[in-house]
Amino acid sequence: MKLEHSLGFILNHAGRRMTQLLSHRFQPYDMTTEQWVVLNRLACEDGITQKLLAIRAEKDQTNITRILDQLERKGMVERRANEQDRRSFLTFITDQGRAMNGILTPIEQEVITSLLGDFTEAEASLLKELLVRITQEANARIKEVEESP
Repeated sequence: MKLEHSLGFILNHAGRRMTQLLSHRFQPYDMTTEQWVVLNRLACEDGITQKLLAIRAEKDQTNITRILDQLERKGMVERRANEQDRRSFLTFITDQGRAMNGILTPIEQEVITSLLGDFTEAEASLLKELLVRITQEANARIKEVEESP
């Protein structure tokens, strides 16, 4: 089988191309898609630990630290000592970060809408449902592998 016919390759390729398109649209705002994901997660759930943020944003600890450093320099987030656990920090989105998220979220929605322009509402809904199911199955398989001796 040719690689171009592999479902894994097709999914990965589609995701990378969507991210590339979104990156072009975010460029005038000096924001990467990785930074926006973290910013958006904080807009939805503010004041969480970096560890929890890494889980929510599906980033490893090293990457989340690097992204937060960048966002903090831009004035989009701030980290504060966690009074319940001195070893960790709580991460908060700033007003400037909320404003930026408010600009970027509709851009992301426009990009997705443009890519699904030829899809019926039912097709778009089915695609989303199927992708969620694939993700859930992959998560279950990963958990099995990680828990096996």
